[in-house]
Amino acid sequence: MEEFYRRLVSAMPVLEFVGANLIIAAVIFVLGWSVSSFAGRAVRKLAARSSRIDVTVVPMAYALTVWSIRIFVLIAVLARLGVQTASIIAMLGAAGLAIGLALQGTLQNIAAGIMLLALRPLRAGESVSVVGKADGSVEEVGLFLSRFRQADGTYITLPNSMVWGNPIVNYSRNATRRLDFEVSVRYGDDVEKAIAELEKMIAANKLALSDPKPQVMVCRYGDSTATVNVRVWALAGNYADLSSDLYRTALDVLQRAGMRPPIPLQEVRQAAADKAA
Repeated sequence: MEEFYRRLVSAMPVLEFVGANLIIAAVIFVLGWSVSSFAGRAVRKLAARSSRIDVTVVPMAYALTVWSIRIFVLIAVLARLGVQTASIIAMLGAAGLAIGLALQGTLQNIAAGIMLLALRPLRAGESVSVVGKADGSVEEVGLFLSRFRQADGTYITLPNSMVWGNPIVNYSRNATRRLDFEVSVRYGDDVEKAIAELEKMIAANKLALSDPKPQVMVCRYGDSTATVNVRVWALAGNYADLSSDLYRTALDVLQRAGMRPPIPLQEVRQAAADKAA
């Protein structure tokens, strides 16, 4: 029994050292984890208060802030426990290289996300079209994925590399948009009168802008009709409503002015040989 007590007493400094390190490591871990969460929340609050920070950047900035701090915390904890962190860092580097080679697509998504946030071809809240992939309002550009809310209320998520690698049409970046649509006028009807009626229709619509000035012009001749092109500008938010109004009323305006419906016609002539017979 006495031998046990002697061994216990001789081992007390080691136990105290290990216990103290465990306690300090636990404190570092808890405090570091809390600081990382606090820093992430601070980034979000800062973005919410500042009008200069694009909300599209917030999710990626939050993730980078939190996990950068947590990685340093884990390394500090291991160092406190006596682990040789230099070898761990070397192992992490080798593992990172292997993982990077295995996850090339994922790294492409990260790089594409950084490029999207740096060059900002799209931002949260803007209406865009990723040609051939998705159309809708930008909800979020994350570290790996971008999320869009489509016009029918559904959400679509695309890898960042797919967004970056395709043409992006931004419908919201400019304050105004031009609406182009065509109306057909039958041969024999007064084209100048049709143009005048269409100009009156545009002037009467409150959603149509007077500057830039609307344009109504003949742009093409078909088999039985002349095609009149209408170009009118609207605020980006009014584009859809203006398009619906003009498409709905254009033919009615022309018909009330005495224009005939633009029905395709073909003229058939009898051959001279039939007449001789």
